[in-house]
Amino acid sequence: MQRRFLEEKRFAVVGSRNPDGSPHLAVMWYLIEDDEIVVNSADGRIKDRNLAADPRMSVMVADGYRFVRLDGRVTIDHDQSRAHEDIRRLATRYYGDERKVEEAMRNSFSKQHRISYRLPIHRVYAQGF
Repeated sequence: MQRRFLEEKRFAVVGSRNPDGSPHLAVMWYLIEDDEIVVNSADGRIKDRNLAADPRMSVMVADGYRFVRLDGRVTIDHDQSRAHEDIRRLATRYYGDERKVEEAMRNSFSKQHRISYRLPIHRVYAQGF
């Protein structure tokens, strides 16, 4: 039931740790691939610096009082062919319109150094199911 919830199109709040120990939260697209949550970012954002220094990440996906939280260590992938394929799959999931996906790839994503983060689905906490 929790996996079905995660497979529905929702947004994730991704948490990382700032250098001073405070939390950094970002709303992001995500997808499930095998037994991992995949998120993708343009290089240079705060979460990228945070996760390079400390790969621990939390992901929360919520709908009202129902939520799933996953915690763990991410693997960080700078391979541009994989990272660009990941952002294409994410854009397809969230835009749902191939024309819009192609436009975003051409005008934005393909010009960026992209980074993919993969969080194994091991530590899960859920409520409301």
